[in-house]
Amino acid sequence: MRLFAPRVCLLLASAAAGSQPSYAAASPTAASSSPASPDPAVLSLERFGLSIQRATLENGLKVVMNPDHSAPTVAVSVTYGVGSSSEVEGKTGFAHLFEHMMFQGSKHAPKGEHFKLISDRGGSLNGTTNTDRTNYFEVLPANELELALWLESDRMRWLSVTPETFENQRAVVEEEFRMRIQNAAYVPGELRLGEIVFKGYEPYAHPTIGSMADLDAAAFDWVKDFHDRHYAVDNAVLTIAGDFETDPAMTLVQRYFGPAEKKNPPARVFAAPPERPNTGRERVEDTNARTPGFMFGFLIPASRTPEHYALELAGLILADGESSRLYKTLVHDRAVAERVSASTDDHRGPDQFTVMAVLTDKGQLKDVEAAVDAELTRLGKAPPRPAELEKAKRQLRSSFVFGLQTNLGRAIQLGEFESYWGDARGLSRELSQYLTVTPEAVQQAVARYLIPERRSLVEVLPAPKGGKP
Repeated sequence: MRLFAPRVCLLLASAAAGSQPSYAAASPTAASSSPASPDPAVLSLERFGLSIQRATLENGLKVVMNPDHSAPTVAVSVTYGVGSSSEVEGKTGFAHLFEHMMFQGSKHAPKGEHFKLISDRGGSLNGTTNTDRTNYFEVLPANELELALWLESDRMRWLSVTPETFENQRAVVEEEFRMRIQNAAYVPGELRLGEIVFKGYEPYAHPTIGSMADLDAAAFDWVKDFHDRHYAVDNAVLTIAGDFETDPAMTLVQRYFGPAEKKNPPARVFAAPPERPNTGRERVEDTNARTPGFMFGFLIPASRTPEHYALELAGLILADGESSRLYKTLVHDRAVAERVSASTDDHRGPDQFTVMAVLTDKGQLKDVEAAVDAELTRLGKAPPRPAELEKAKRQLRSSFVFGLQTNLGRAIQLGEFESYWGDARGLSRELSQYLTVTPEAVQQAVARYLIPERRSLVEVLPAPKGGKP
């Protein structure tokens, strides 16, 4: 489970205060929409700052506003409905590439200016990519909201997509791949597991960072076409969270984003997953791994389905915290694993459940794999104890609440809910979906999906460094 936290964070800048910007880039337009009144029936989490108002501009931009005056800061997030699942075979890595290229300058904010303007005012900014969306965000003092809106609108409308910026950022991404993937212990094995689980299911059959062979072979025209199709105002959600007033904010949104051209991007449709999931077993040599490790991978239903909620709680029961089943058995009692985890990937479409263990010097792959199998079988045969499930729900409740404490945390999650599910207000109901899961639902989901007949396995073996035996 990876709830309520930004993912694949790959670019960062922050610093201290400075001078005023010039907003010469924008032209005003008449207001085409006003914020919808929040529905009190769904705002059960207002005490956590979830007063949610929504609007849609004439050009298709979705706007989500979350005013909260408890701190004099504001977060702005733009979520584009494009991720690695939008890519096609042979042309992967483009979504992540544009996470980098979006910081390479636009018509009225040359390269480096976005960082400078934000950091000079004590703000921070970043971009993240996952399988199903890419987002960009700023956190600033409340009186600098206009700066963030101007900058985001400028690169939405006039990003500098040139052969020079493409070549420069292609090299940056390839270096990042070497550092974060090739030279990170066990990560190549994790990526290979995803390829096996989703083999034949194109949206998720490759990692978010893409194939470096594809990126090497990419032509500039392919990359520009990808940008033109997906980076559109009508494929975006603008979220504002923090210390601001909604009516003045909507006036600014109209001024800066209203003139953006609607592009009618391709609709996202996910095919049904295969009835019989892929199974496979592979070994991966890893020069950065000190001890062996392994990953079980299972194809499971999409996020926000009853089975997915139950499986997320199963992951907590299995491997979250020192009293979890696998940690207590494998790490604490037997000392055959130095760490263990169980999590979902949280795709919009069909998802993956992964159990991973990194062994100690005394651990043996066959024995530890059998122990994990036995624990999955046990959970599939008998429901978790009520106290055990309640503990998992308390952990999840804590994660949920802490994840929504900051303006940035709320802005990202609200934008993602609006982009994925069409209504950001669904976030205010999300916690209740977990809290109503029964022990029997956990057992049934595990018995149906986390079974050997549906499992893929990747074993990671330490490899000699430098090619020497």
